[in-house]
Amino acid sequence: MMNKKISIKDIAKLTNTSITTVSFVLNGKGRISKEISKKILDVAQQNGYEPNRMAVGLRTGVSKVIGLIVETIGGPFFGAMAKVIEEEAEKAGYGVIYCSTNNNIQKGKDVIRMLSQQLVDGYIITPMKGLEKEIQNLVANEKPVVLIDGYFPGLDIPHVLVDNYNGAYDAVKFLANSGYKNIGLVTADLELIQLQDRTQGYKDALKAAGFKDDKKMIFKLPFDMEREAAVDAIKAFLKQQKQMDAVFFTTNYLGTMGLQSITELKLNIPADLAVISFDDNEIFNLYPPGITTVRQPTYEIAKSAIDVLLSQMSNEKYDISKIKLQIPAQLVERGSTTLVN
Repeated sequence: MMNKKISIKDIAKLTNTSITTVSFVLNGKGRISKEISKKILDVAQQNGYEPNRMAVGLRTGVSKVIGLIVETIGGPFFGAMAKVIEEEAEKAGYGVIYCSTNNNIQKGKDVIRMLSQQLVDGYIITPMKGLEKEIQNLVANEKPVVLIDGYFPGLDIPHVLVDNYNGAYDAVKFLANSGYKNIGLVTADLELIQLQDRTQGYKDALKAAGFKDDKKMIFKLPFDMEREAAVDAIKAFLKQQKQMDAVFFTTNYLGTMGLQSITELKLNIPADLAVISFDDNEIFNLYPPGITTVRQPTYEIAKSAIDVLLSQMSNEKYDISKIKLQIPAQLVERGSTTLVN
């Protein structure tokens, strides 16, 4: 086994053949005898030969690489989806390049530009307002794109995500049916369609329950606020709305900060305040008395997204532009909500 990474030139020397012959065999081209082909392939395998994906991409136009661009690859939700996407991509012979935007538009543009230079074959992207042009350019250049966990209203770009509207609607309806009458909402101050859909589901569920739409019961937390300051801001909101008997957090990171705020205020869950968070998290199952959540079908979202992308990459005539999947969420009841007498 060679210590350094073996090259086509090295294989040619080891097999006493030409570089051109080795290249033909490794790329499945030319008419090379079975005996020589086997010799070359055996040496390549024994010495751990790996083709340079970029060089292959420049030569063939196919890099066998997928670009995955999400909000943050370190979070549990996107991390779980990335694992599924990587496993399914590997089965099809593709590698995956991971990138995070942290909801920063310029970073998102830079990442798309970088992956374009790497000649990746297809993209799975968590969209955000401000990246429409860049993503449309990818589609115009005939690059397969699937949006995940969001979409651009009015644009025919395939997307796969949870049914955010009905997930939120059902959660708030559940609170209303349980006897809670003053239900607050904590969300992030971001122009993301998934958060807008969750907020609209909250509002419509209140209306259906006969409750008035009170803007004071909705708190939008700046996304880039430091955790300590964010916890203090949520505490201030909860103290201001003394009539609030239940609160719905639109993301799990808001939910975890909300729990810290509630703890520091020495409020009892659910006696003083009932809690529901969108997007389940391990901590919600462990935190006493257990936090009711809207669980996203992580596996189904990721599997559907990579399946749609691979289908398009394997068949250029396959039009996926009209595929718009919204997969139902699951309400997981725990001790943070109870029937109110």
